[in-house]
Amino acid sequence: MNAAPPAQQSPVPSPADRALRRERAGWYSYDWAMSAFNTSVTTVFLAPYLTSIAEAAADADGRIHPLGISVPSGSWFGYVLSLSVLLQVVVLPVTGALADRTGHKRQLLACFATLGSLSTMALFFVADQRYLLGAALYVVANLCFGAATVVYYSWLPDLAGPDERDAVSSRGWAFGYLGGALLLAASLVLFTRYEALGLTEGEAVRICLASAGVWWAGFAVVSITLLRNRRPREAALVPASGGPLRASFRQLGGTLRDLRRYRLTLWFLAAYLLYNDGVQTVIGVSAQYGAEELELSQTTLVSAILLVQVVAFFGAVGMGRIAARIGARRTVLGALVVWTGVLVAAYFLTAGAAVQFYLLAVVIGFVLGGTQALSRSLFSQLIPAGKEAEYFGLYEISDRGTSWLGPFLFALTFQLTDSYRSAIFSLVLFFGVGGWLLLKLDMRQAIVEAGNTPPERL
Repeated sequence: MNAAPPAQQSPVPSPADRALRRERAGWYSYDWAMSAFNTSVTTVFLAPYLTSIAEAAADADGRIHPLGISVPSGSWFGYVLSLSVLLQVVVLPVTGALADRTGHKRQLLACFATLGSLSTMALFFVADQRYLLGAALYVVANLCFGAATVVYYSWLPDLAGPDERDAVSSRGWAFGYLGGALLLAASLVLFTRYEALGLTEGEAVRICLASAGVWWAGFAVVSITLLRNRRPREAALVPASGGPLRASFRQLGGTLRDLRRYRLTLWFLAAYLLYNDGVQTVIGVSAQYGAEELELSQTTLVSAILLVQVVAFFGAVGMGRIAARIGARRTVLGALVVWTGVLVAAYFLTAGAAVQFYLLAVVIGFVLGGTQALSRSLFSQLIPAGKEAEYFGLYEISDRGTSWLGPFLFALTFQLTDSYRSAIFSLVLFFGVGGWLLLKLDMRQAIVEAGNTPPERL
């Protein structure tokens, strides 16, 4: 296969001048802004609250009937989440093509962040039996969250050269985890003291949900103010007849056909799909494992989630520094070994041992932020110039669109063995196969194949 010719890349000053430092600050602030939604809404508060709203509206058989379809109330949030992910699989690549083609990234980020944060604030009005309202608002918010994330990620190659990208990406993730942790801590204080504040439990949850929207909107303003658009580098790729949206669909089709030329980029996406699904599943089922198998209290589980968020800040920064010494690929491979060790340790945890669970949360927190941050920076090296948002759209759907694989294996293993310990251990498969694919990938050749300059250390 012939290597693509070197792409014309925007020059990145080194050391960063004042304008670039200012823009990087705006980029970091968006990670700080958006992480509150993921942590407070999706991870902690909305699932149990929306389930309780659906249960209040259920009939004698415990079922609700949205649009005439009979659904168990306990399954409602799972279906809502699945619908939002399915819509993202359709929308995110088109969003990326539109961002790359028009170059109006600031406007798109502002649009998605505004609509998403307003939908999140409106969750305050989900009370009584309004489970349909809650579902609709969350679907819109989560769809906008994903679309804004694609646009946000696409700035990374413009803000950092090949040798700086790991550090910049790691700082972004670190700020994100710190922001999410601060708001979650404040929300937990409110939630645990709602009676003393004269609130009902439902009112406290609704305030926590709405506060995530306020946080998202407020700090997104900083990002939109400091970030700037750049001239599209692929403006002539597709004729503009039929309007920008239609042309973006055509450009996306061309990109998907062209992706076959970048087989090593596809190889990385396959590796990331597997090991990241393992990461997301461990985070997603840890509370269930702690409650059902280890018999830990809800207070222990929620405080462990907060502990992971805090430690992930230091982990992202620390693993970024390790990557500067040994390379991002080697650092991620080392992190995947640690993830495998986490699952082995989880298998042998003693029931009721909260201290052991907290220690495991510290280890998870340390490798969590670094694994995600360095994977993002590695992928940014594999994108042909001018197609950053499109390719990050594919990156995001490889994350969100396949996130059912790990939970499915966990559930199937439990069904076959009747053991949560066997179910959690089964996730080793994702880290083993994903890590092996990453180990076998010639990263330097993959970067050259995409027309980019490899960093000094990989």
